Amino acid sequence: MRRLGTLAAAGATGLLLCSTALAQQPDENTLVVGLSADITTFEPANISSRDNSNIARHIFGTLYTISGDGDVQPDLAEDLQISDDGLAYVYTLREGLTCHDGEALTAEDAAYSFNRAADPANNFTGNTPGFVFSSIGFDSAEALDEQRVQINIERKNPIAFGLIAEVFIHCKDSYEAMSLDEASANPIGSGPYRLASWDRGSQVVLEKVDDPNSPANMERIVWRIIPEASTRTAELIAGNVDIITNVAPDQIDAINNSGGAEVQAVQGTRRMYVGFNLSDEFAQMPGGDAIQDPAVRRALQYAVDVPSICKQLLNFECERMTGIVNPPNAHPDIEPYPYDPETAERLLDEAGWPRGEDGVRFEIRLQAGQGRYLNDRNVVLAIAQYLEDVGLDVEVDIMEWASVYIPLIRQRAAGPLYFIGSGGALWSPLYDMTDLARVDSGTNYTHWDDPRWFDRWEDIANAETEEETRQIVNEMLEVFYEDGPWLHLYFQPDFYGVSDRVDFEARPDEKVYLFDTGLN
Repeated sequence: MRRLGTLAAAGATGLLLCSTALAQQPDENTLVVGLSADITTFEPANISSRDNSNIARHIFGTLYTISGDGDVQPDLAEDLQISDDGLAYVYTLREGLTCHDGEALTAEDAAYSFNRAADPANNFTGNTPGFVFSSIGFDSAEALDEQRVQINIERKNPIAFGLIAEVFIHCKDSYEAMSLDEASANPIGSGPYRLASWDRGSQVVLEKVDDPNSPANMERIVWRIIPEASTRTAELIAGNVDIITNVAPDQIDAINNSGGAEVQAVQGTRRMYVGFNLSDEFAQMPGGDAIQDPAVRRALQYAVDVPSICKQLLNFECERMTGIVNPPNAHPDIEPYPYDPETAERLLDEAGWPRGEDGVRFEIRLQAGQGRYLNDRNVVLAIAQYLEDVGLDVEVDIMEWASVYIPLIRQRAAGPLYFIGSGGALWSPLYDMTDLARVDSGTNYTHWDDPRWFDRWEDIANAETEEETRQIVNEMLEVFYEDGPWLHLYFQPDFYGVSDRVDFEARPDEKVYLFDTGLN
């Protein structure tokens, strides 16, 4: 395993500029975005990755939407009424809405979108059933009349409105006429763009819907899949793409000095961590038994030098995260674990995992995808090296992101250690914590089941004041910090390369929404 200094050099690969254009430059009616990771589906209830969701959000409307700063804004609905007991949410749709199939979009379509996603026969595993529904205890949806749809939830939830805003609304008649396989490639949506073409592994083309009330500026948006970071940069500098995501740290200067583009850097809300898969199945694997012990998990927190990873591999100064919640809403009195390998070794000894004659305490596998996160491959290799330095024998398994790693994550079958990022928000600590709303939540990839965390959600639902809620939140975060299922890393910075041709401002939550984006 290579040392961190070598890894830093490996991350600083030279910029490979292309001498000839790889694609035609966009015209005045077209916006071109270069993405680092491929997408897998347009089935609205199976979408789980951010890049996939960003494209789909232009095809599908939502009842409401929330800005990067937490402002609640209407989308397909213009009004929301919540019942006194907090279990019924009644949305009134705007007049004159239509589906991409030409049919009127009514409350029946909205109700269908929710109920179809929840139907166990469909076996959907995306963000809607796996995160939203498990978090709010979705019960049912019903059309009260042509314009009003009621969403029923099982338990009061102070942030349910924000979670409901993530559900994509689609069109009943068209989806009932398609098989699930057909629906995954032929979205019939309610948003300002429709799918014009999808060349898998290459690009997605969206065309603006003919609607005088459409909020969209550009006639066409092309999303190109460009996994190689240097190629994305070269295409931006050549003028072939307007925006690129996931700019490699070593290429920031080249973009800023190009004369035609610049990098927008924002402190993102995505929580990067190494998860401990605590399932019974993974407990039978090498190292899986060791990490069942909270004392071992706590020891490993001291083993990784997170600030050095940020500085050397990500080109930014970071303070290590203390848990699952973004800094504005995190526990005010918890300090990040320091890098202290001596403490890590002592705690591992005390937990019953001394070094053997070969210097190894135990073997364990660390799995990760590649190309989705900032310099992710080298970050994973650095983490593995730090763990080896305190006596673990780490098998690193880095795989293709979209078609290999994400299915493992969806099935909660990565590990025993796995590297992942989970999208967060600034508008509520509960949104960040909702990844672990229930033991069986689709986003509880670790299978963690500590009752000191999961039993407290009922207390939050019954809390009568913000102060009472905050006290419960802090107590839960203390449990997560001490005994939780994540090895805490950092909140990922986001670097976007943006052509001078376009008027675009990056959000802190990785949502690349281009409805208002136009030309300078």
